[in-house]
Amino acid sequence: MKNFFASLLFLIPVLVSSQTDSRIYDIINAVSADRIESDITTLANFGTRHTLSDTVSQSRGIGAARRWIKSEFEKTSMDCDACLEVFYQSDLVKKDDNSRIVKDVWVVNVIAVQRGTTYPNRFIIMSGDIDSRVSDPNNFTSDSPGANDNASGMAGTIEAARVLSKYQFENSIIYVGLSGEEQGLYGGKGLAAYAKENGWEIIGILNNDMIGNITGVDGVVNNREFRIFSEPVPPTETEKQRNARRFYGGEVDGISRQLARYVHKTTKTYMPEMNPMMVYRLDRFGRGGHHRPFNDAGYAGIRIMEAHENYTQQHQDIRTENGIEYGDVLKHVNFDYAAKLTAVNAINLASIAWAPPAPKEVKIGGIVEPSARLQWSAVDGAAGYKIYWRDTTAPHWEHSRNVGNVMQFTLEGIVIDNFLFGVSSVGENGFESPVVFPNAIMR
Repeated sequence: MKNFFASLLFLIPVLVSSQTDSRIYDIINAVSADRIESDITTLANFGTRHTLSDTVSQSRGIGAARRWIKSEFEKTSMDCDACLEVFYQSDLVKKDDNSRIVKDVWVVNVIAVQRGTTYPNRFIIMSGDIDSRVSDPNNFTSDSPGANDNASGMAGTIEAARVLSKYQFENSIIYVGLSGEEQGLYGGKGLAAYAKENGWEIIGILNNDMIGNITGVDGVVNNREFRIFSEPVPPTETEKQRNARRFYGGEVDGISRQLARYVHKTTKTYMPEMNPMMVYRLDRFGRGGHHRPFNDAGYAGIRIMEAHENYTQQHQDIRTENGIEYGDVLKHVNFDYAAKLTAVNAINLASIAWAPPAPKEVKIGGIVEPSARLQWSAVDGAAGYKIYWRDTTAPHWEHSRNVGNVMQFTLEGIVIDNFLFGVSSVGENGFESPVVFPNAIMR
């Protein structure tokens, strides 16, 4: 019995350090699979949402779809006392720009902004794609319901807005339906450029593309796994930064990879039944998604999606061949699973939006010393800071230490050569920013 109580006392600090916020569980429970099913059904019933499809009809084509999406955001805004700023953002794409643009077309995104109370110009984004396609990417008239690709991601974004609009956040959240994905990621390019022009401070984007399929073409059926794709370092890094990595490390510690780790950690904390898979790649092999234009512009961005794709149900004409049903239709979507991944997004949006900004500068020192030294820039609104470190071969942060409201700290006995390090800021409410990998050297 004595040993039992001794073990219990030993566990107390662990339990205290694992405290969670009950509002996050409320957000998980508020996500409705029924509403998501209704929204996916509505989007699929527009017949086709091809970027080049009809924009005049009230019942068919991408025009009708985006007007309906905008109306859903506006309904949500009415329910929260006009807490969302809902508008279109559009760019004209000319015929000769791309072989998949066979006529001039306006690529129109539908945006809903929930302004933060403290940092209204800092944005964490959740996106889904509006458009759909069949086998021929230039066929804009045939039925293309796009139930999973990507009515699921779009419905999840609409549902996240409904749930999170019930709360106030320090940072702003953007819920967006992006167009033109199948024709060349045009919606993402347009919004990333719009963000630059308007001086938005983008924390990151959670791109949701196919979050409703649990039966893979490989025969695997799994309703708990999902993938998080992230590139290792920004494509915008300078030659000086690239050279520094040769000596100081950081090959897998760019801003998008840190955002991916944040999503992984939050999910395992609040939804331990889910199994997020960190995939060390920008996207599927040789393929792309709407987070990439944001990465290209220097912003953090990741793709969240199902773990087991079924290629017979994406980018396919609706048909049956050799007993196989092809086409992205409603019967193949698992709405409960789509709700789970919507909840994954919602709790990460909330956690980041409730957190203070991350330190802009993190310095590290300790060359030929027995300890690692870190120093960081002060963050307005931070109640304290947390240092993370891990083995150089570890995919996730393994160790951490709350160091209080100080701007520098020495980890005694931790040799800098053997670990990788990072710093996050912590708010009074306990929510943390994404980790910042050291970007300068202490001399």
